[in-house]
Formats: sequence, structure tokens, C-alpha cells
Amino acid sequence: MNRTDRLYALVEELRAVAPRPRSASWLARRFEVSVRTIERDLDALRQSGVPILSDTGRAGGYSLDRDRTLPPVTLSAGEALAISLALRAAESTPLAAAARRAGQKVLAVLPAEVRRREEALARRVHRVGDHTPTTSAAVGDVLAEAMASGRVLHLTYTDRAGAATTRDVEPLGLLWGPRGWYLAGWCRLRSAIRGFQLDRIVSVELLDERGAPREQHWAAELARLDAEPFTS
Repeated sequence: MNRTDRLYALVEELRAVAPRPRSASWLARRFEVSVRTIERDLDALRQSGVPILSDTGRAGGYSLDRDRTLPPVTLSAGEALAISLALRAAESTPLAAAARRAGQKVLAVLPAEVRRREEALARRVHRVGDHTPTTSAAVGDVLAEAMASGRVLHLTYTDRAGAATTRDVEPLGLLWGPRGWYLAGWCRLRSAIRGFQLDRIVSVELLDERGAPREQHWAAELARLDAEPFTS
């Protein structure tokens, strides 16, 4: 069994007995590898975001939080390719790091044969040109969490003239504009919707507070964006 298949099988083994744990020695015997290899595999899975828990003691071992993982996904090779292509297209967006992690998780739960066929199809797909993201993975992750949760962002932002300001922003969406990607949000400093060019965000902090409902403001802003650019 190669390592990719073993990682997939490890997740499914832990899922099958969850929430009960399996010891590293038990897993090593099951997969006919050393305990050290199993521990490296489990560490790699945790680093990729798989919620594997470890308990010490005689009855301890490794267990999986089933509520935070995907069950085996029934996809054809073509469907798997469509998902992986869509996630790869996100490489040029502020959510590139999150897309890479999501792709790894989806592919990890596919049956081995479907995964091999997807990988073979993917080798036939090529993108011409360089589309380098201008947003760091850390900023992209914070923006994604803010939009998913509705929490307010505290920004340090540099405007066109080079002046730095700090402000709290209620995130509304991400937009592709003439100078790249923008965060659109309700700026509490200006009491209006503003667009913030992502490569001018010096720092960003996710606050505990949630923003007010602003669907009407956002719908009106979207309606006029094609004719009139937003300002920062």
C-alpha cells in the first residue's frame, strides 16, 4: 500500500471506530508499518486539517471527530476532476490557501481508484500564464472566516497616497477590480460601503463582534458597481 492510500485508509479506520481510539501500535500492525511511520502519517493528516485527537494513558490512542470530517464521497473521476479544477482556479484568489486545503481533504476521502483516475485526468489539464495571488495566505484565511461568520475586521490600511489608517470594517464580499482583488465592506470610519485593495491591507484582525445586517446597502452597491467604481 502506498502512502497516499494508507493516509486515506487511516482516516477511514479511525472514522469506523470513532469516538473510540486506536493506539499507534495497533494501527502499525494493521497497516504493516512501523509505529514511527504511523505517527508521521497521523501528524501529516493533522497538519492538513483532519481533526485527529490523541489521548495518553493505557486506554489512550488516536481518535477522529466524526462531526468535523467528510464521510466517503461518491464521485466519478470526472466529478472529482471538476471539483479539483474549480479549487485550482482559486489559486489566483484571496482564498487560495483555503482552496488548497479543501482540495486535499476532498481527494483524501475518495476511493483509491477514483483518486488515481482524477490524478491521471488532471495531468492532461494545463493553465497557460502566470496568475500569482497578491494576498498572503494569512490575510486570505482571516477574510474567509470573517465572511463566513459575519465578524468585524480591524484593518490597518494604506490608501493611494500612502497614508495609513486603522478602521473597523463589516465584510460584505470580495470583488475583482481594475487593480486586483478588493474587500468590500461597511467602513465604520466613513459610515459607508468602501472597497479595500487587498495588497494595501497592512494587517488584519478578526474581532469577536458581528456586523449589522446590511443586505439592502450591499444590493444597492452591487447594482451600481458596473457604472461607478467604489472608493477606498
